Amino acid sequence: MILLTLFLLYHVFQESSGAFPNFYTKIYSEQISGDSGEPLILTPLIEQNKIQEAQNISRVYFNGFKNVTSYSGYFTVDKTFNSNMFFWYFPAVTDSAHAPVVLWLQGGPGASSLIGLFAENGPFSVKNKHGLRLRKYSWTENHNVLYIDNPVGTGFSFTNGGYAKTETKVGEDLYTALIQFFTLFPELQKNEFFVTGESYAGKYVPAVSYVIHQRNAGAKLQINLQGLSIGNGLSDPEHQLKYGDYLYQLGLIDANAKKTVQDYEQQGINYIQNRQYDKAFQIFDELLNGDTNNHTSLFKNITGFDNYFNFLYPIDPLDIDLRNMAKYLQRSDIRAAIHVGNTSFSTETEVVEKNLMFDVMQSIAPWISDLLNNYRVLIYNGQLDIIVAYPLTENYLQNLNFAGADEYKTAKRYQWYVGSDIAGYVKQAGKLTEVLVRDAGHMVPADQPLWAWDMISRFTRNKPFHRQI
Repeated sequence: MILLTLFLLYHVFQESSGAFPNFYTKIYSEQISGDSGEPLILTPLIEQNKIQEAQNISRVYFNGFKNVTSYSGYFTVDKTFNSNMFFWYFPAVTDSAHAPVVLWLQGGPGASSLIGLFAENGPFSVKNKHGLRLRKYSWTENHNVLYIDNPVGTGFSFTNGGYAKTETKVGEDLYTALIQFFTLFPELQKNEFFVTGESYAGKYVPAVSYVIHQRNAGAKLQINLQGLSIGNGLSDPEHQLKYGDYLYQLGLIDANAKKTVQDYEQQGINYIQNRQYDKAFQIFDELLNGDTNNHTSLFKNITGFDNYFNFLYPIDPLDIDLRNMAKYLQRSDIRAAIHVGNTSFSTETEVVEKNLMFDVMQSIAPWISDLLNNYRVLIYNGQLDIIVAYPLTENYLQNLNFAGADEYKTAKRYQWYVGSDIAGYVKQAGKLTEVLVRDAGHMVPADQPLWAWDMISRFTRNKPFHRQI
């Protein structure tokens, strides 16, 4: 009998320790019978140019996966620390040979990208511990989608101490994994490539995109990066630490509480400007997170909310889905099928967070500005989010320095329709597309799957939002 400790983080304050609030709660250990074997590390075969063999053994075969074609395994990204990243790749159902390749990254830090796969935009979701259901509006319908557990120590990815402490390291590890991925699947090298993600991936997405941008010119294998997409992303804390007015206008706090919140925010901004990022995080923690000092956050004390992903729900409704996902991934037959073997899942989440703690309140806005001068960028927000609300995102976009900055400040806002429904609103300037998605919270593809699919499809195919496709 193998006792596997499985952690799935979900939408509460008290379970994480010391980084940007990790929104996912602990799932209790379960005893599992059977041996799932060793993890499938593909790097040695790739280095020996045994590409077809590596592709063949990475193919996922399991009757319960609804005949969905996929590949999974590990890429070694740092041999010094035996750092290995887990990936799960799904070729597009329609025209895979020409469909865009999309990398999906979860936030956290320390949240597995399998959350995106099973709860948001992958080909199936978990209906219970025993089975799956197909997702109607999966991004894999018309995109080749790659999910990577990032940084190392997250989800099924593992390391012997090589945890990322900076976004530069995050980007470098992901770049190393991507080079191996496109070597493993050379037929995809010509396809357009997009980096996507949500929440704390508001840093991961620009980090790896910037490394690709810097290295492509001199690289033997050039990644065909065309754009990046960030949903409800923390990217520029100095200009996103603006909760007082927003919570007041929602009616969740009164004028007295607004003044208190704004005092906290100003302290945090002062610390950021003085590069005292650890102290800035402590302010953020006291204001919204409530982890590191074993106290309840100001936000929870005032509002009573445990959930800051959607202001309509004090407790998040996705909890059951993610708990089912956690139980499903504990099954030894599933672990064998996806080639993770007996590797533990997310047991190092707190370590991942602690190593990135000094990074949380730092801005990567200069990278986004530089990328906007060269690639298409989609920044979208769910209307109902609290933790990375639309006004907070718009505030940092107003402060970006890129070729279309002046145009953005006066850009016309269009209605975006999907069928007869107003799905949201869009502004465009230069290479920037900004979208507000109606009736969605922090996890837009989970809340509005059809609209999210329409949005990413328009973006990757460079089609306008303000008239029908």
